[in-house]
Amino acid sequence: MRLLLALRALFFVLLLPGTVAGYIPFSILRAGNLLRVPGLGLASVCAAVFAIIGALVLLRCVWDFFAAGKGTLAPIDPPRFLVVRGLYRFTRNPMYNGVIALILGEAWLFRSIGLAKYALLVLILFHLFVVLYEEPALDSQFGESYRAYRRAVPRWGFTTRPFQESTGSTA
Repeated sequence: MRLLLALRALFFVLLLPGTVAGYIPFSILRAGNLLRVPGLGLASVCAAVFAIIGALVLLRCVWDFFAAGKGTLAPIDPPRFLVVRGLYRFTRNPMYNGVIALILGEAWLFRSIGLAKYALLVLILFHLFVVLYEEPALDSQFGESYRAYRRAVPRWGFTTRPFQESTGSTA
């Protein structure tokens, strides 16, 4: 059962963030004739580090969805338990933050205005998806435990006081 869940999680990581933060940026860079090996310098190193941090945030969140939530990042195969551990203790949407950081890191690394504009579009679409679909769905599925979590943890910013699972939340 865990193997099947792991395979589904891997599939959806490749499909969703793989497309949003991989294939589409690659296509934008190719169309702008910006696919080249960046020069080695402080800006390139910082950009690469920023992108890597974004990817690591994404992967940590995927792991938490798998291990604690018993689900994947896909809306058609979501976690069965409310995930309020790891980075989710500080912000409600760290996975989206990680994807945006990855795309912005790519834009910085390849010095692509088109990719930076794409990152802004993705951020707007993420926000609309969260507000119009995800938050109502989580409220319906998890009820008061999600409402308590939502009151304590900001949607996009970060809290300095980590959410405590013992306050009535699950997983």
